[in-house]
Order: sequence, then C-alpha cells, then structure tokens
Amino acid sequence: MSAKKQDRISTKSRRRFLQASGAMLAASALRASAPRVHAAESNTVNIALVGCGGRGAGAAANALNTRSQGPVQLVAMADVFENRLQGSLKALAKRYPGQVDVPAERQFLGFDGYRKAIDALGPSDLVLLCTPPAFRPIHLEYAVEQGRNVFMEKSFAVDAAGIRRVLAAGKKAAEKNLKIAGGLMSRHNMPLEEAVQKIHGGAIGKVITCWAYREHGPVGFTPKSEGMSELANQIRNYSCYTWLNGSFLLDWLIHNLDVCCWVKDAWPVSAQGQGGRQVRKDADQLFDHYAVEYTFADGTRLFAQGRHMANCWGFFGDVIHGQDAAAVLGEGIPLPRIYKSHHEAPDNLAWQYQGPDASSYDREHQLLFDAIRNDTPYNETERCALAAMTGILGRMAAESGKLVAWDEAINSDLVLAPGLEKIASLDDPAPVAPDAQGQYPVAMPGFTKAL
Repeated sequence: MSAKKQDRISTKSRRRFLQASGAMLAASALRASAPRVHAAESNTVNIALVGCGGRGAGAAANALNTRSQGPVQLVAMADVFENRLQGSLKALAKRYPGQVDVPAERQFLGFDGYRKAIDALGPSDLVLLCTPPAFRPIHLEYAVEQGRNVFMEKSFAVDAAGIRRVLAAGKKAAEKNLKIAGGLMSRHNMPLEEAVQKIHGGAIGKVITCWAYREHGPVGFTPKSEGMSELANQIRNYSCYTWLNGSFLLDWLIHNLDVCCWVKDAWPVSAQGQGGRQVRKDADQLFDHYAVEYTFADGTRLFAQGRHMANCWGFFGDVIHGQDAAAVLGEGIPLPRIYKSHHEAPDNLAWQYQGPDASSYDREHQLLFDAIRNDTPYNETERCALAAMTGILGRMAAESGKLVAWDEAINSDLVLAPGLEKIASLDDPAPVAPDAQGQYPVAMPGFTKAL
C-alpha cells in the first residue's frame, strides 16, 4: 500500500492488494533499510500465547511442531479465564516435554495480560494472538509497537475501524522488518494451492461465478453459570455475540470467502444480502442464516451462504463456475476437484489432487518460522485484513438490508464495541446487555444501520 495513503482505500488500490496474495505485504520491498530483527544467538524462538482457548492451544501446538527447523519454546501465556490458561498449559506441557517453560510468574490473567506476555519476550520472538477477534487490533498494535513477530488468528477485526487499525499496524510492522502471519491457513493448503494454480492457468476458463458455503448444525451456546458476570459469559460464548466475533458470516465463512477472492484474483466492490434468526432460540445475537451476493468490478458474482440449523442440507466448501467447467474446493474439501463441465458427476471428473498433503495449520507456522530464522520478508497483514473486510461488508449488507459499496464500508466509522480498551475486569459492563426478558439486541434488516 502506498505510503501516501492514509485511511481511505480506493477501488484502484484494492486491485493492487491482490497482487500480494502469495503472503507478502506489497510494501515489503521498502524494508531493506529497516533494522534487522532475527532469532537470537541461541537460535531459540520463544513464544507467548495470548488467548488460551482451543484455537489458541492449537496454534501453540503448531508453533511448537516447528522444532525440526530449530529450537522453539513456549515461555508465557495470558487469558482472562484461569481455567483455560491452566488447562491449555497442562495439555501442552504433557504433549511437548522440554518445550514448555511457563512458571507462575509468566502466567498472566486479566485484560492487561497480553501486554505482560508480550513484554516477557525478546525482540526476535513470537506472540500468538488468539483471543476473540474484537481484541485483535488492540493486541496487534501493542505487539508491533514492542517489536515482536506475530501470528494472529482470524478474523482479525469485527468492524471497518478495526480493519483500518490492523492495516496501519501491518504497515508499521513492515517498516520494522517484523514478520506477521495470519490464520487463513487455506492459503497454505497444498492441494488447494495446486487447484487455484490450475484455475488461474485456465483449467475451467474465465471464472464467472463463485459460491461459498458453510451449512451445518447449530452453533453451540453455554448458558450463564450462577455467579458468572455478563461480560465473562459473553466472552465464553464469543461466537454468539456480534461485537466479539463480527457475525457467523465473518468468523465462520472467512476462509471460503477468502478462497473465492483468491480464485477470482479480486476483492468485491459491493454486496447486498439477507439473513435472520428463523429457528434459533438461544439468548444471544446470532443470525442462524445469511445469504449474500457480492459483485466484483467486472460484474461477476460471489454468492455466500451460511446456515447453522438442525436437519437441513449441509455443505462446507466452494464451488467455482468457469466458462467451460467447474471446480469444487476450499475449506471443508480435503481433495479439490475440477470437472469437465458444470455437472459435478464422478464420470465428469477432469482432475483431482493426488500429491502429498500436510497440515495447513502446521505449514503456515513453518513458513513463518522460516522467515523469522532466515530474516526474510513475511507479512500477510493486508491480505488477511481485506479477507476479513469482505466478511464485514457482507454482514453490513445482510443485517441492514442495503446495497453497500466496498469503499463506503471500509471507511465506515461504526464501531461495534466503543471503549473496548477501557475494559479492565470481567466485572465491568459488557458492550451489549440483555433486556428485561433476557434478550439481546439483534440486527433488523431495513432498520439496522449499515455503516
């Protein structure tokens, strides 16, 4: 992204961002004169985990799995829930003996724990940011300020204001020669990489329509325990509150939205759609279905469908229609396939991945650690942020019922959780509160503000 740009992101620049889809920030060439940051003389990369839930523990495991590339050690952990921190610490210590050294003085609880965990690292080390995405911009900014390499889990932010903060932090990271990886692991899935390469090579003709699906059973909800604060309950159920995860459409469809944009080699210019709560009864904010139509600059479409209802048709993946043929791929499709026409029948199969496979979760960390150890440019911030913005654009359109343009969406000043940095305790008020009947505010198409 040009150094002359401030917060405003134009349609013209959006096309340029896609050229960085191989994982490098477009401005990385400017880093040659920046101070060099690399692994310490001991060659050990120390890591800190911020956010110790299931995905956080998984990311820590993926990082520790890079031990064949050089020594790596977990040295600090932070969370707002002690049971999550202790549970993950116990499991990781058992699985990785000799690689986990997190004594009590480096176990940090509370909303300021991320600062303490990051401060426990050295300049060549790595922090894993795995809290609910509402907190990602805050934590990323501090990590970059302190000069730490970063792995950040999706969805990176929940509103456009957060996306702009992430983009700004990514630019500062580039200037400091820091390495940043994002948790869109599908970009590092070997079968998918080959499939996309074939599509870009003309295997299905010009791409004319993309379909992104995530259709499965209900998202779980855990009722508030006796004595638990409202804020603690919402964070524990973060997938069910829009201010925390940005909606089902963003946080659960982001991988396949990103894959479609990768295939298309473009970001959308507008979106319109719909959604609602048709069968869900849990006391939360979650729509149980979304359907969004995105338009690209050339007039072609991306259709996204997300539904989590019992006893309904299920599918998890992407379907790509070209002028001549079709492909089925994406998250949820272990072996991508290309068909001779638009009919997805076994006897119409033209290609299916046959090569070696590897965990895309492990591979995204292997690539990051290779960059850290060899001091090579690595910054996935822009691509990750714009993939998240695609989900946010879709949510804006579906929950408002309006046609929303990308340029107005990414420049929106709407913040889902104002004052989030000021939260200091689980006893503080939550950004949203239930009414007298225990129900939370839910978006209403036609009435909810889009921007």
